[in-house]
Amino acid sequence: MRHFGHIAPEVRQRLFFQEPCEFDADSPARLLAAALGATLYSPATRPRLADDIVKLAGRGVVSMVLCLEDSIGDEDVPAAEENLVRQFTELAARPGAELPLLFVRVRVPEQIPDLVRRMGPAVRLLSGFVMPKFTEERGVPFLEALSDAETESGRRLFGMPVLESPELLYRESRVETLEGISRAVDKYRDRVLALRLGVTDFCSSYGLRRASDMTAYDVQIVASVIADVVNMLGRADGTGFTVTGPVWEYFRVQERMFKPQLRRSPFLEGQAEELREALIEHAMDGLLREIALDQANGLMGKTCIHPSHVLPVHALSVVSHEEFCDAQDILRPERGGGGVLRSAYTNKMNEVKPHRAWAERTMLRAEIFGVAREDVGFVELLAAGIPG
Repeated sequence: MRHFGHIAPEVRQRLFFQEPCEFDADSPARLLAAALGATLYSPATRPRLADDIVKLAGRGVVSMVLCLEDSIGDEDVPAAEENLVRQFTELAARPGAELPLLFVRVRVPEQIPDLVRRMGPAVRLLSGFVMPKFTEERGVPFLEALSDAETESGRRLFGMPVLESPELLYRESRVETLEGISRAVDKYRDRVLALRLGVTDFCSSYGLRRASDMTAYDVQIVASVIADVVNMLGRADGTGFTVTGPVWEYFRVQERMFKPQLRRSPFLEGQAEELREALIEHAMDGLLREIALDQANGLMGKTCIHPSHVLPVHALSVVSHEEFCDAQDILRPERGGGGVLRSAYTNKMNEVKPHRAWAERTMLRAEIFGVAREDVGFVELLAAGIPG
């Protein structure tokens, strides 16, 4: 699979200076963590889940979470588990089907080995499990169960802890909770693919819900948690993990209070005014702003609950030609001693040592999501990825 693999090769060649790389479920963990992109959640109760997965893969989805937790009622869990096993078995009987990375969000640790055993040979399609309300005390049993299931099945399985517990939100317990989470995930570092932020649960603790024309960063109590999570768990010194962006809840707006957040000029230049209007109508201007803020705050990828959110996340993850040139210049071997240089676009200063970690992160993103041609922006990438 590859990002933008669902669009025609000749279109990719027109859009990309460097095309996104190919990867699969057996690729190195560092690559997969960056490649998650827009991770689409789906209830495990869907009766045609196998068909849905294949169809969504054909529309550019590269990672999915099949949920047995908050998206379904307590009374539906046994039937959802049965459906999940049945749908995986059906998918395994479709040789050659292009599938995304598949994860299962469980409720309790015991579900992990149980589901792995029940899936049988179809477990080869599974990439891992999402672990809810993760703290050191609650999370270690999940990671132990994951390790045992991996050993029993012979299949490499990853965990993605969700950071969403009240202890993480409350100021008086936040640092202690983060230190505990750090100890737990560091012990199982090879098995932890990424850390996911459960912002909806954070808001719930205070009876809050952000509107469609506001981002998670406008809710200050949430923004402070994101900052502390990145501070302690997302460092670029080799000790950090990939931290993914929070879910965007909206896919259509009935009425808005504030002006749209999308400038008109990029769409006029790309002759895509209708696309701009459609994005605004479906609350995508808020989503696009939040994606940009995710990236500015050190997050990579995003939790999504609607297929229409996938393309904007991926389009804004593509590295611009300018970013690529800057990163290349900073990482040239002859720059190893440091120093300052003018950017290739002659519009900024590149300071080699302070900007090195950014450059390395940018080059990883360039490998996964590609590099746009000099005259291609996110509008062209959005327009090209929309199914005809």
